Amino acid sequence: MSILNIMWAGGAPFASTHKVHQQILSQVSPSVPVKTWLLQGRASESRVNMGDVREWGVSSARLKGRHFWRLLKPWMQARFRSALQESGAHLLLLDGLGVARTMLPLLKAMPQVRAVVVFHGSTRLNASDRVLFHQVPMAQLTLVAVSNTLADKVSRDLQIPVMALRSAFDPAAFRCALLSRDQARALLGLPSGVQVLGAVGRLVPGKGFGLLLNAFAAALHERPDLRLVIVGEGTERAALEAQIDSLGLRDKVYLPGHLSDAARLYQAFDWVAIPSKSEGLGLIMQEAVMAGVPVLSSELEVFREQLADAGWYAPTEDVGAWHDAIVRAFGTSAEAVAAAQHQALAPEQAWQRFSQAARSLLS
Repeated sequence: MSILNIMWAGGAPFASTHKVHQQILSQVSPSVPVKTWLLQGRASESRVNMGDVREWGVSSARLKGRHFWRLLKPWMQARFRSALQESGAHLLLLDGLGVARTMLPLLKAMPQVRAVVVFHGSTRLNASDRVLFHQVPMAQLTLVAVSNTLADKVSRDLQIPVMALRSAFDPAAFRCALLSRDQARALLGLPSGVQVLGAVGRLVPGKGFGLLLNAFAAALHERPDLRLVIVGEGTERAALEAQIDSLGLRDKVYLPGHLSDAARLYQAFDWVAIPSKSEGLGLIMQEAVMAGVPVLSSELEVFREQLADAGWYAPTEDVGAWHDAIVRAFGTSAEAVAAAQHQALAPEQAWQRFSQAARSLLS
């Protein structure tokens, strides 16, 4: 048996997707060959060890058959088909809808190959997608989503069973890699004696960091000792920096950019905020809880799926509610909240369930 892991793209914006695939593939026997295709970007940009990689360097317009590229789509699919046959892969692990649209049509001529499609977040499914997924024999196709919430949604949209494989990490290995509070704060350049609200994610509108800045600015009236750190990079950096300046927060907010070792830094924070407008799972929540840091998140079903009543939630895009939640959080025992959230998430049991399900999926 051999496995081909096909990813849409590399780079910091896709780091969480690569993490999920790495965790799935970590359950494969060492004797099973695993190779990766990267349809866009370079492996060196992915910030994770991808092993044996083939870089295709294909643009989004070309992959999606936009404009005149539609005429060359049969030629491109022929190249992929030939490469798949040469790879000798028995199982394809496909990263989301875009990769599925590209690769699933090729399986008609390759009945010996099985595909697993992993959905990482909300997707815009159209009528042709439904036709595509229904055309592939179920014996050749398994659909997986990274949370129960997402699995239910995709299953309703496609009218096909979707397996929930809630992504998880080995908690012991994760905790061993953490930096101490002092080490993490020194790396981030944080002054001593302050309380810190942390956030991690791409600087894009859907992550809700603009709202977080407004709520944080309001919370400073009651808690002037607070600092905010947002670790990540993205297209909204300039807009967020302008917002920081307009709010007079230049000495209160830190934007250190994308850090490859961000997962080691959680203990620099007293609380972690996740103000996302939507998420497929939200790996940041799991990482923070495993690090022993309490989480304040948007009121999303996928977050309640993980923390239930132990979570601290605020409505998306409600600045007043987020202000109140931040002030209340920093007046509460962070240790007690972190302990309750750890019990709710149950990382050890989650990792066991994930490992067993991933092994079964790839067998």
